[in-house]
Amino acid sequence: MIFCAHRPVPIPVKRDAFQTLSASFRFEGFFAKALEHDLTRGPPPMKPSRSIRIAWLLEELGLDYKLHTWDRESSGLAPAEFKQFCETHLEKAPVLKDGRLTLQESGAITEYLYEQYDDSHRLLPTDQAQRAKFRKFIHAAEGAFMVHCLPTVYNQRIDATIAEKLAPSIEKIVANDLDWLEAELKKGDGRHLVGDQVTAADTMVAFSVQFIFRMRLGPQNRRWNDIEAWLRNVESEQAYQRAVAKTRHWL
Repeated sequence: MIFCAHRPVPIPVKRDAFQTLSASFRFEGFFAKALEHDLTRGPPPMKPSRSIRIAWLLEELGLDYKLHTWDRESSGLAPAEFKQFCETHLEKAPVLKDGRLTLQESGAITEYLYEQYDDSHRLLPTDQAQRAKFRKFIHAAEGAFMVHCLPTVYNQRIDATIAEKLAPSIEKIVANDLDWLEAELKKGDGRHLVGDQVTAADTMVAFSVQFIFRMRLGPQNRRWNDIEAWLRNVESEQAYQRAVAKTRHWL
């Protein structure tokens, strides 16, 4: 199984954006050129990327995989080598190649992995009510959290003045998402989104929330204690730690 990822161009963030919450990530140096990396030779560096979702899930499933990473070009697009190797035209990672099958989009890859390889149903609940809740989180990871916070990031790239004007209204929307997640955590054990162990819901949503917190894309005068506690718990999972060590992901 081959797992393809790229290291995104740096994202403009608010001052001191990296001083909150999780201490489990480290700042690392990055190779200036594209690289193809075999995990047996040590970890490649990776900037913030949705690819951590897939690396984490692969570790949870105990699957063998080879990781290949590429830098984006100065334009922000994937290099030709990435598109050629991964057989993709969407120009973004993660990409998973399993035999003759090539998959893109972290949500689609996640669904494929738990449907194809989670024989014990540990990452996908069997109970119908739990499964409905599970799917809600799977889709909220991108359809709510990322959709609502990314306009600020894009606006910062284009025009900082516009970004500053729109920030308050966007922050309210993001805060509403976080309030919802906080309330959902209170309904369960608080350590996991669904049930009493890590599921693919955790692997999907964790990156979205980390991104919001670390990039300060929500209100800075509020705290979501239950969400922070949940993040600390899932970040302490051995599979997650292995994924971070292998990819050198930071956020």
